Amino acid sequence: MALTLTSPAFAEGEMIPKKHTCDGSDLSPALAWDGTPPEAKSLALICDDPDAPGGTWVHWVLFNLPAAARELPEGVPTQRTLTSGGHQGTNDFQKIGYGGPCPPRGTTHRYFFKVYALGSVLKLEPAATKAQLVEAMKGRILAEGRLVGLYHH
Repeated sequence: MALTLTSPAFAEGEMIPKKHTCDGSDLSPALAWDGTPPEAKSLALICDDPDAPGGTWVHWVLFNLPAAARELPEGVPTQRTLTSGGHQGTNDFQKIGYGGPCPPRGTTHRYFFKVYALGSVLKLEPAATKAQLVEAMKGRILAEGRLVGLYHH
């Protein structure tokens, strides 16, 4: 199954606004999704950059969001546990929560925001890495969606 992932900040294949990057306030963009299967027990989100010079760079790891959630507001606080009960993981900046696009000068990178509807709540501690999340999600993904934004300095 497919989820539809959108943002009021940018459309598929468009530039991510500066305020959501290291050149601005580094605020996470607002996101919304539709199509969560009724049997979903939780949601997860990963944002990464496959164009990074050293390989895919992880910008955001979120998991155990309530299955009833349909959006994230702009500027999700960079804390381990959200008021919704969801947890944020460690990004490749070695920080909790969202770290915005910050590619080398002169290059345009793609940023993949991916949302997953899962058939269970994951037994992961806050601050988990993308690798730990991906491993925990194996066999539990009911539906997924993605939104790709671009950024360059």
